[in-house]
Amino acid sequence: MKAKQPSKKWVLAKRVLSVAFFIALPVFLFILIKRVDWHEVGVALQQLKPSSLLTGLAVAALSYCVYGSYDLLGRKYSEHSLPARQVLCVAQVCYAFTLNLSYWVGGFALRFRLYSRLGLDTPIITKVFTLSVITNWLGYAVLAGAIFTLRLPDLPENWKIGETGLQMAGVVLLLIAASYLLACKFSKRRSWKFRNHEITLPGFNLAVAQAGIAALNWSLMALIVYLLLPAKVAYITVLGILLISSLAGAIAHIPAGLGVLEAVFVAMLQHKLSHGAIIAALIGYRVIYYLIPLALATATYLVLESRAKNLRARNKAHEVSGNSASSTTGS
Repeated sequence: MKAKQPSKKWVLAKRVLSVAFFIALPVFLFILIKRVDWHEVGVALQQLKPSSLLTGLAVAALSYCVYGSYDLLGRKYSEHSLPARQVLCVAQVCYAFTLNLSYWVGGFALRFRLYSRLGLDTPIITKVFTLSVITNWLGYAVLAGAIFTLRLPDLPENWKIGETGLQMAGVVLLLIAASYLLACKFSKRRSWKFRNHEITLPGFNLAVAQAGIAALNWSLMALIVYLLLPAKVAYITVLGILLISSLAGAIAHIPAGLGVLEAVFVAMLQHKLSHGAIIAALIGYRVIYYLIPLALATATYLVLESRAKNLRARNKAHEVSGNSASSTTGS
């Protein structure tokens, strides 16, 4: 049975909306840039506290470790035997490239390259990648769903009219997350075939771990922005705005959400802070969470590439010795 093709009207509507978005975003950014007092931004950057920057770096390091655990869950899910330290290293490198270049470059292409060099085959890598994507957005759905449903962010007056729509979006996100968790708990059918790939539901405990770990990572990302803002806007508001901007950036398919993050934060915090102060905090955030990790990830990637052959041979020898030990014990 052939899958039902989307109607021509729906395809056309999607194209029109995409074009409208790409036209509207540059216009909005142009207006934003014209309104920003860049001297004020420079002053605000100079006023960023060293303690806030150092704390932000520590939180960023913790966030990258948390993200690395997505692939540790993938290790358990796919039952491959690469050492945990190699898995963490690959995941963190891929995360930095994903944030700066896109999911398909950093999330899949680079992950495929490194894991295959370390000895994993394509089906296993696909399972790890798939679980990582699901983990990330499951945590988003749980966290954003709860925050939007409860109307926790303090939005400006001109955004109040959109609170009902945001609340409805939150309910939908919670329903999606609950459906996944309930399927992992109660579904009798555990596997599906999709384009020659088998998709298997993880166990319920693993699914709960996915939701909790990813929600923690999103919370840590928002904490960095919160630490860098000069006036302490409520953390829950900063978190809500980050979640909104991240979804907008994902829909726009713009690498690093460049411009989208700034536009959303300025629009939603301009009633509390000056444009310059907001932009300065976000510049600090991008340096701490995007650019420094990318520089470190590039260096780490080169090391992994140079050592991949030796690491693969060592992993294979360790696996063989482990299997031999298991056989001996079984005898």
